[in-house]
Amino acid sequence: MSKTFTREEVARHASEEDMWIIIDTVVYDITRFVDMHPGGLFPLLEVAGKDATDAFYSMHKQDVLLKYNRYKIGSIANEEPQIHMYQAGDLSKIPYGESSFFMGYKSPYFTERHKEFRIAVRKVLDSMRQEAEEYETTGDRPSDEFMQKLGSYGLLAANIGPDAVRLIPTIQLPGGIQPEEYDYFYEMIVHEEFARWSTPGTGTGVLGGMTISLPTVINFAKPHVKAKVVPEVLSGKKRMALAITEPYTGSDVANIKTTAKLSADGSHYIVNGVKKWISNGQFADYISTAVRTDKGISMLLIERTEGVETKQIKTSSAASAGTAYVEFTNVKVPIENLLGVENQGFKVVLSNFNHERYIMLCGATMAARLVIEDCFKWANQRKVFGKRLIDQPVIRNKLAGMISQMEAMHNWLENLTYQMNHMSYAEQSVKLAGPLALCKYQMTRMLHNVSDDACQIFGGRAITKTGMGRRIETLQRTYKFSAILGGSEEIMADLGVRQAMKYFPKNARL
Repeated sequence: MSKTFTREEVARHASEEDMWIIIDTVVYDITRFVDMHPGGLFPLLEVAGKDATDAFYSMHKQDVLLKYNRYKIGSIANEEPQIHMYQAGDLSKIPYGESSFFMGYKSPYFTERHKEFRIAVRKVLDSMRQEAEEYETTGDRPSDEFMQKLGSYGLLAANIGPDAVRLIPTIQLPGGIQPEEYDYFYEMIVHEEFARWSTPGTGTGVLGGMTISLPTVINFAKPHVKAKVVPEVLSGKKRMALAITEPYTGSDVANIKTTAKLSADGSHYIVNGVKKWISNGQFADYISTAVRTDKGISMLLIERTEGVETKQIKTSSAASAGTAYVEFTNVKVPIENLLGVENQGFKVVLSNFNHERYIMLCGATMAARLVIEDCFKWANQRKVFGKRLIDQPVIRNKLAGMISQMEAMHNWLENLTYQMNHMSYAEQSVKLAGPLALCKYQMTRMLHNVSDDACQIFGGRAITKTGMGRRIETLQRTYKFSAILGGSEEIMADLGVRQAMKYFPKNARL
């Protein structure tokens, strides 16, 4: 049983050699922590022997208490904690901290099963969050054990969608959700929950390459290749990337220069060329690669073998993304590794664009939601000139703009998810390419605005990689990835209007 103390007893431990503090009725002996404190001795002496709750929460996130829980020695007698301590799987109680259904509102889309699933997934990912953050900080490759744990919960397949989930007969999803239940609203939850790590580099290294490359195998590989590769990747035993972009061309896929020439005996292709900015390329065992064949563009599944070299590219995101420059030098690729039909690779390239953008949209709304939640908390606890920030009209105005923009985008996304649930792949391709493109365009504009206002609310903490403003700093440093990858804002805006023009009635007049 935890020991109890009076506040008078705590007050007697107020020196450098013997230092106790109180944080929300919990007593900590921080004598041995003094030398480790990043802020030095002075701030600790200011609160030694006292209730340091307000001082602590003005400088630190709650995570710090969990990290240094070993210094806890007891609690204040006959007093109850007043601050909620987050537990794994908890849903937020902060206004707009969750989408509306998960805050008690009605929804035509979600059920209690979705809620059970979200909580179950959150518990799993909360248990892995600290490791994900460590990879983000160190830039290290996410471990095989980390990947395989995700695979064991079915969460790698869940990121690719309902069809991928049903490819694994033995899959056991969190919350007891059955494969036949798993639809795009469950998938939406999965993308949002991974975004809660707030580790865009690690998220890309774990999921980014896989989610855009494995569908090319699922949908276009020969049966025996698919039977080998898909289980390896979805279990976390192998990793995969998509290589289309080159130093010379990005969105203009038709002008790629990497070549694949058929060998004299027709048994394999010889691939030469380079690819750039390849997510997860540094770690990939398989690379689905766009190449130029004799009469057009083709897609090949290339294993990491002789002649394949990768070099890390340093970006604004963490090195744990595995972003790479890939060189192919006389790489022999068996003809059976052709994805789809030779010279018809555009069909393969275009096949997953809608879903890639959908994944980005889900992650973007949650990234914004988390930042808004942090701003709400900070504005309520931060005091300036004798007032809380939230008491200043200008801060409330900023929060109003952030919330309304984010919620508008999220509701559009829920509508698109509903359409995906009730359309075939063919119908989605026809009807949703334009709306998804426009949604992505507006989503990244929303991220820009939310990031900008959040930085103003957090001040210097918003440009500091660690501490209370970590999420805000992460978003302002990396949100441009969403504005460029998967189709730049300008191309998305143009695509959306061009798609609409296809169905503009010729007899319409003002």
